[in-house]
Amino acid sequence: MNEVWKKPPVSLETYRAMVGHEIGVSSWHLVDQGRIDVYADVIEDHQFIHVDPERAKRETSFGATVAHGFLTMSLLSIMSYEVMPVIEGTTMGVNYGFDKLRFVSPVKSGSRVRGRFTLMEAKLRKPKELQSLTHVSVEIEGEEKPALVADWIGLIYFA
Repeated sequence: MNEVWKKPPVSLETYRAMVGHEIGVSSWHLVDQGRIDVYADVIEDHQFIHVDPERAKRETSFGATVAHGFLTMSLLSIMSYEVMPVIEGTTMGVNYGFDKLRFVSPVKSGSRVRGRFTLMEAKLRKPKELQSLTHVSVEIEGEEKPALVADWIGLIYFA
């Protein structure tokens, strides 16, 4: 099991007290051409801006290939595992969607990204179901603008 999943759990009360606060920042994650190519194969999107470094350098303003926006978004999972606390008694958590998601800047091949997480809401929908809203910004190392900003909704279930 990945070490980031072995954090000690926090109480629901402690978690809810984190609302309005930045929870933390993940480690840097490399988005290299190999990762981009594998992702392109999985989603069957081989547009040249993602998979053809020479053509992307020659024909785009990016100067290199860029990651799919959805690849950057999908890295939110590992970033959140590194940062977000686990609540005592949790049986599972699921993605519920996004209130807002914007791809602000392209992630060039070879860049590193990290997630910055702020818990905005944590409300019980049912006695054993918590809805959380987390604002996240994915930063690109050395860049002023983030790769993406999102308000991410999760559902957390308890035993």
